[in-house]
Amino acid sequence: MQLAHRPTDGWAENSSSGSVVLDTRNLSKVYGRGKQRFEAVQQVSLTLRQGEVLAFLGPNGAGKTTTIKMIAGLVRPTQGQITVAGEDPHRQPRALRHIGAVLEGNRNLYWRLTPEENLEYFGVLRQVPRKVAHRRGLELLARFGLEEKRQTPVQKLSRGMQQKVAIAVALIHNPKLLLLDEPTLGLDVEASEMVKALVRQIAQEGRAVLLTTHQLDVAEELSDRVAIIRRGRIIAEQSTEALLREFSSSTTYHLEVEGDLSPQQIHTVTQLGATVQGRQITYAGTPEHLYGLLGALSPVPLVSVQRDRADLTQVFLKLVNDHSDSSHAHD
Repeated sequence: MQLAHRPTDGWAENSSSGSVVLDTRNLSKVYGRGKQRFEAVQQVSLTLRQGEVLAFLGPNGAGKTTTIKMIAGLVRPTQGQITVAGEDPHRQPRALRHIGAVLEGNRNLYWRLTPEENLEYFGVLRQVPRKVAHRRGLELLARFGLEEKRQTPVQKLSRGMQQKVAIAVALIHNPKLLLLDEPTLGLDVEASEMVKALVRQIAQEGRAVLLTTHQLDVAEELSDRVAIIRRGRIIAEQSTEALLREFSSSTTYHLEVEGDLSPQQIHTVTQLGATVQGRQITYAGTPEHLYGLLGALSPVPLVSVQRDRADLTQVFLKLVNDHSDSSHAHD
């Protein structure tokens, strides 16, 4: 897949400044009244900067979709403020020009139209002049490796290609914020990797990306920061790396060597606090002392050194379940 094409026409902002693209303050949404009153979203505050991917995660019914629809201008907040590139999508309709979205698995496409026709149609709908929309559409199709399929009806394309066209349509008006809901759901491995590569590139151009997905390995791989929502409230929000580090309390290393250790090496390694099982060595200690262990193994070739570390799935389940337990305790 070719991703080398760089857009012209002043496509993306320079991300070096890292200015705030999305800012939500104490966002809340209440449905119904009296006994029927339901708080779908409570006091949600999020900030997203240029070039940043925020994974917005939560169980079904946690308030993710409602929050995203409020950001997109589709659902009016009960209280709180939203600004996208400094403008409020609920008070200033022009703010919507800063937002591109692929929501709820709906590929925002007309299936009987070709990719080229979809891009031009939605470009004009987003108030992009027809000639500019046509040119940008061709640029996007080239970047996404879809030039040969530009005149094939969308319904005849593979799932992966359809998703790429959907993302292209979301970018046709050059938005600063991209809302992506389950971008890799239902895709095979190859198509999923292509879409993930596109998301990375879109962020590198300086756009802010708000990503929702139940595929937590995808969220871990793509996100700079994670926000986890449960029962309408944010229960965690920090950098992905910091969150994983916080839950990776033990420092255990697994080493594999190629060849057998001598009895003297086994003795030395054991003295250093490691355990040896054939060619597998397990060591629970400080990173500094790991070098002493590596020295003791020399000159036996190393196959791998891996450190135990929590993944986002483990962190997510622990946070959601811990908050579930604490909320029941207060019920």
